[in-house]
This record gives sequence, C-alpha cells and structure tokens, in this order.
Amino acid sequence: MLEQIRNIGIIAHIDAGKTTTTERILFYTGLTHKIGETHDGESVMDYLPYEKERGITVTSAATSCRWKGCNINIIDTPGHVDFTAEVERSLRILDGVVVIFCGKGGVEPQSETVWRQADKYKIPRIAYVNKMDAIGANFFSVVEQLRNRLGANPLVLTLPVFDNDDFTGVIDLLGMRMLTFGGASGTTINAAPVPDEYAEQAEEWRLKMVEEIAATDEELLELYSSDEPIPVELLKKTLRSNTLAGQIVPVVCGSSYRNIGVQPMLDAIVDYLPSPLDVVPAKATENGREIEFEVAPDKPFAALVFKIVTDRHVGKLAFARVYSGSLKAGSHIYNSNKDKKERVGRLVRMHANHREELEAVSAGDIVALIGLKDVTTGDTLCEEGRGILLEAIEFPEPVIQIAIEPKTQSDQSKISEALGRLCAEDPTFKLSYNKETGQTLIAGMGELHLEIITERLSREFKVDFNIGQPEVAYKETITAEAEHNFRYVKQTGGKGQYAHVVLKTEPGEGFKFTSNIVGGAVPKEYIPAIQAGVRQALEDGVLKGYPVVDISVTLLDGSFHEVDSSEMAFRTAALLCTKECLRKARPQLLEPVMKLEVTSPEEFTGNIINNINNRRGRLQSMEIINNTQIIRGFVPLAELFGYSTVLRSNTQGRAVFSMEFSHYEENHNI
Repeated sequence: MLEQIRNIGIIAHIDAGKTTTTERILFYTGLTHKIGETHDGESVMDYLPYEKERGITVTSAATSCRWKGCNINIIDTPGHVDFTAEVERSLRILDGVVVIFCGKGGVEPQSETVWRQADKYKIPRIAYVNKMDAIGANFFSVVEQLRNRLGANPLVLTLPVFDNDDFTGVIDLLGMRMLTFGGASGTTINAAPVPDEYAEQAEEWRLKMVEEIAATDEELLELYSSDEPIPVELLKKTLRSNTLAGQIVPVVCGSSYRNIGVQPMLDAIVDYLPSPLDVVPAKATENGREIEFEVAPDKPFAALVFKIVTDRHVGKLAFARVYSGSLKAGSHIYNSNKDKKERVGRLVRMHANHREELEAVSAGDIVALIGLKDVTTGDTLCEEGRGILLEAIEFPEPVIQIAIEPKTQSDQSKISEALGRLCAEDPTFKLSYNKETGQTLIAGMGELHLEIITERLSREFKVDFNIGQPEVAYKETITAEAEHNFRYVKQTGGKGQYAHVVLKTEPGEGFKFTSNIVGGAVPKEYIPAIQAGVRQALEDGVLKGYPVVDISVTLLDGSFHEVDSSEMAFRTAALLCTKECLRKARPQLLEPVMKLEVTSPEEFTGNIINNINNRRGRLQSMEIINNTQIIRGFVPLAELFGYSTVLRSNTQGRAVFSMEFSHYEENHNI
C-alpha cells in the first residue's frame, strides 16, 4: 500500500549524528541485532573502508525497515560539504527528510546548505535535535536558531528532561507524559507522569503547540476557543497536513548515542512525513509536452536513476526511484535520455552494501537495477515507445583540481578506465586534459573529495600514480559585447576549405547560442557545426585557458561555397571567430569564493578578522553564543589552502572552522 511507504533522507551538518541515528533506527525496527558505532568503524551504513577509518559518511547509503506498519526507505547522506552532491541527488527523489541538529552546535554552515536544498525541492521535514547529553547543549537555543537563521516555523513536540545535568528522557507534549528508555540499548520505553519540576514548563509548551496547530484549522479553533478537550488524533491529523504543506516543522529531541528519543522520532516519521501519494507529482515531459504522473502501480512504468555505483561482483548498480507503474526482473525497459532499449537482469533492495533480491518493484519503491549497460545519473527509464523525460538533477561545478599521472605504462590504461568509472558514479568529479602541459586533470568539490577519489584509485583499482598540488578551478567570462567577421579559406591543391561567419558575443547566464541567419546565407546543415565550434572555443578561454561561462553567442551572418564548404570548415571558422570575439569582449577571470565560518574564544577575534582581511576576505556577520565568537565571511578558495594550520597557531588550537562553496566572482589580482 502506497499510504504505508515513507521515502525519507537523513541530512545534517557533519558530526551531527546522522549515521549514529540511522544505526539506532535499524536496531529498533529489528533490521539489525547489534548497534554499530561509527567511532568503532562498525556501523552498517558507513561500510566503505575509508568511511570506517575516518568515521565520516562519504557516499549516501540506502536501506529499508518497518515501523508501526510502515515501510521506511532511508537514505543516510554525507554531512561534509565536499559531498553535497550526494545530498542533492538524494533529495531529488525523496518525499520527506529528517534534519538532524547538534544540541550544542545548533544550526551550522552545512545545516543551512542542506536546509536550502530541501527548500529547493519543497520537501516536508521534521527536525531532530540530537546530542542533548553533550555539555553545553541547549534545546531552546536550537529551536530559536531554526526560526531566525533558517526561517522555519518550528513546533516543539518533545522537551528534554535532565536529572543533575544528566539527560535522562523526554516529555511527550501530545500525550503529556515523560518517556524514559531502559532495557538493552533503550528498547524498553517507560511512560510516567510529567515530573512536578517540569509540569509548568510542559504546560506552557503544550499550550503553545495547541495554539499553533489550532490556528490553522477551523474545527480545532472552535474547540480551543470554547475550552473543549481536543482529541490528540485531530491534533496529529492537522499537524500532518501543515507539515506536508511546509508550514510547520515538528521538532523532537534526543541523544542517539545514549539511546534516548529515537523511537519518538520514528513515530514522527510515520505520523507527519509524506507517503508517495502526499507529495506533488513528479514533473516530466512526454514527447516535448509537460505531463504530471499519477503515482500508481497500474500506470505505465517510469523511474529516475539518481545514483550509479560500480560493484566488482555484479558490475553497474543503477539506483532508481520508481514514480509510476511496476517492473519485473528480467524485463526490458527504455532509456529515453539515451534512446536505448535495455534488459534489467536483476532487481535488488539495498541495505547499505547488502542486497535483497526482488521479483518486482512498483510505484514508490527505491531500488537498484542490475544489468543496465549504458545508464548515467539523471536518466529516465520508462516503457518503450513513450518519450518520457523526468526533471533532471542539477549538480554544482567542481572548484578544485589536481594533476594526476600514472607511474608506469601498464598503469596508463588502468587509470583511464578507473577514472571513467568514477566519473560515471560521481557527477561532481570531472576529468579533463591540459593540451599545453599534456597533463590529465581531475577536479572535485574539495581537498577531501579528491583525497577519497585518489584513495579509491589506489585501493579499488590497484593503480600507481603521482599527483600534483591542489589548484583552484578558475573560470573565465566576458564583461562587454564584441563582434567579429571571420573568413576561413584554405587551398591545398585539391578541394579547398571555405567558411565565413559573423559572430557576436555578450554577457549572459549559462551558455546560449542563437542563429539569426535568414535567406540561407549559411545552410541549415552547417549551424550545428558552428555551434560545436563555439562550444569548443569556450572550453579553453583566452586569458589562462580556463572554461568560459555566462556567455551568449549569436550567429549574425556568413557565407558558403558550393564546393569547398564543409562541416569541418564551419566548425574551425566558428572556433577561431569565437576566440577573437573573446579577446575583444574584455575577458575576466572568475574564482570560486567560499563561505567561511570560524568558531573561536572571544580573545582571538582580532587575529582571526585580520587574517581573513589579509586573505582578500570580507566579513558577513559576527555573533556571540555561549561566550564563543562565531565569525562568518566570504574568502576566495585560493587563499584558504593551509588555513587550518594558520588558524590553529593563531588561536592556540582552540578555534575551529568550516567552509563551503558559495559562488564565483571576478578576480582582479591575476
């Protein structure tokens, strides 16, 4: 039953406790019989060797469990900014999310990023304030940060209970009872009356909760106004509809590591997060016409591939979300992006790195398909004869690159194949070749991202290689309009080459090519070749050889020769003409700028600010929380290599920082 399915993600800032929470969910739902701890390298969800060693999540892992009659498909995502693409593609296919916040750290930089990503896809969410057992944890401060920094409308459903500063349980405001978690690993839930010392606080917060919910429903408002008792089920029903509409974010608290408060969070997932029937139907086009899917197993099949994983035992695993229809193992499907028919060999449900064989899948399922040969992230799979294209997934551009070269000739072919496979898996990992230096360049989202990539090359693909120092992935753009008239003529004794184009370039957003040719001055069959030549010219800019972005190119005029003109001639003419236009259009170098957040004791504030200014940075804001100064600003990535060492020495090792990509902006210093 579709009503009993919850497709959810666990998202948060790094170290907020996503994987630890997921491990508890698997344990309490009976999927595992032992809790795996991240710090011991024993967690089910962090199954890759480099995840176990570092104690962090690098790739999103999928699993499935049951709670109170519902099938919950869970994707545990990375918290590190370098792997934000894993969050992006997971959110694209999920129906709801649990956003985890650290009770001490509150809303941290990556918390804001994942929240904005959830906003982008309009995904209903609940907030789980974790680590309430930590020294300095402040539940009510985090709730205020949700309101002030994220613009959310948080609604508190549980309150933390302390006994001599030890976090011991939670107060369920809907049932007005205290819950403690005993037995082996918190499996026994004990309900008791609210302790006297918490009675007044609990009444106050329950009143706030009821008022907030009642204000959105006429029936509830009438009961509340006349002091009639309000049924808990009616409160839950109204809260659910508000959560689905994105108007309210239910907030629960706990400590996953101490096994406190996880089951109420699971209840909130079932009670308030959407089933596939509750969300806006997926956008798609069929043969160029916009359509909306009806989520039902008996409709035509359609699914979106959101992740590719290379498995040495079974080959390519294509993770897909089924939006409509059903599919049996061994049947044929059509890849509408590639215009290819393929056979699905096997269907499996993933439990991290363990596979459960399935005979068939249907609407609402998240599964992995085995046997597809030519499939990439973002492809739409459907029935043959239907040109359905689901809305694609957008990924950020890489900001850092390094040169890589094999140590021996035998490693040359191995490294090419390995890099090709990694590119297919990770849309934010890019491969390029520098013609001037002859070097192969790999680009990613940060130093950790490239570190993991090179580690995989060595461990999984057994390749020996040398790597260079990390470099910033600059881009180029133009700041003025320019026009150039170019005639390409080449006589070689036999058939010559002739092409004539007049191009205009101007600043724009992204890349846009327009043809204003009328009257057949340039035959239609040569227009694609001209566009290809323009694109080729933009791959290597005229300043430093970096790709050119945010440009609009218009073909104004041209001419051709009946005998000597060819696609190759027009492509070459367009390439050379575009280069001339770029030189005339006041080209400008763009550099990636990072959003930096430094948390430090107050006495080091002056040193930190001076250092940020020296690095061409600019301050955005400063605030004091619990005697700790939080400094936020924007600094070019080029200035942040080695920043951790400098920050440690400037603050006696007492400050920490985090950074994430913000935007590209002009660089006038190069």
